[in-house]
Amino acid sequence: MSTMSQSRAWTGPPLFSFGFRPFFLAGSAYAALVMALWVPCYLGALALPVAFDPVTWHVHELLFGYVLAVVAGFLLTAIPNWTGRLPVVGYPLIGLTILWLVGRIAVTISAWLDPIALAFLSLAFPVTLLCVIAREVIVGNNTKNLIVVIAVGVLVLAQALIQLAHANGGNTAIAGRLGIACVLVLITIVGGRITPSFTRNWLKKANPGREPSPIGRFDLAVLLVGALSLAIWVFADNLPGNAAQPIGGLLIAAGALHLLRQFRWTPYRTLAEPIVAILHIGYAFVPLGFILSGLALIEASRVVPLAGIHAWSAGAIGVMTLAVMTRATLGHTGRDLKASGATVIIYAVITLAAFARIASALVPGYAVSLLEASAALWCVAFTGFAGIYGRMLLSERV
Repeated sequence: MSTMSQSRAWTGPPLFSFGFRPFFLAGSAYAALVMALWVPCYLGALALPVAFDPVTWHVHELLFGYVLAVVAGFLLTAIPNWTGRLPVVGYPLIGLTILWLVGRIAVTISAWLDPIALAFLSLAFPVTLLCVIAREVIVGNNTKNLIVVIAVGVLVLAQALIQLAHANGGNTAIAGRLGIACVLVLITIVGGRITPSFTRNWLKKANPGREPSPIGRFDLAVLLVGALSLAIWVFADNLPGNAAQPIGGLLIAAGALHLLRQFRWTPYRTLAEPIVAILHIGYAFVPLGFILSGLALIEASRVVPLAGIHAWSAGAIGVMTLAVMTRATLGHTGRDLKASGATVIIYAVITLAAFARIASALVPGYAVSLLEASAALWCVAFTGFAGIYGRMLLSERV
């Protein structure tokens, strides 16, 4: 039985016929909801029964609520293609979705819960997801993608560490940085495969000429330098002061290498096709984040650390995940891989949201206004995705 025939064997709601459907829909709606609630909480205008401080809650739910939902949707859909094994559909998929929802509710009312109960309820989904994807990759003998399983495993560890640090009154910053670093590693690995691949496919059909360079040793070297610099960046605040300059230089070098890597994919040739160009725009925030984070450690620079963090979070993570969700939804529901006018609008809106969030760290005098503008744009983008693509996710494949 093929992957698609197994999907058709499920006779229940189409929403649970493939992993991307429930997790892309729920994740996008949650991304908008959490941001709409977080800004008034951060500014002191709203209080929720959340045990975490507003910043920690924001980081926690961006990474382990929204991002993990997108990761789940993507991997549960992609792994069957990698391994040739049957996908997780139907009641097992419903169970995973329920675990994700339970985790989000538990965090929202975490002030009313014992820390152990909170950990159990909120970690049930990521641990189960990790077990599922590890089983599929290992049983399918897909050793090439074990690195993806390891990255997800470290992301789950980061969630456990952030909750442990909070429960013991410790600093949650390292765990938050570890989570961001893990997601960035996933973007550089998976995004580094699909972006040049989709670019090449489109160029062959619509714009013959120079194509992206094939993946090779240079890409591996860039990934290693990037991962090493991220690993050091996670602990940068706990290293001796005289280490700041060298670490900053390493981050800037990693950014330059990632920029060169992306240039080899001919991003400038994709401007005529938004659904391809947006992948390049999202990936471009990766080197930008490296460079801004590196400059923040250079003594003569006036760049603050939050600029780089927001280039990675609002930019690389926000834009790239939205780009992947739109493309995957169109492709896996049997529609043409063309961005409609409405989709182009949400691409523009999420990109503006990312730049506004970076600017809020660079222009202190307008920080609050830019923060509010960025949050509003973020909500529009993800509400827009849920509205435009929700019908596709809820209905049968065309």
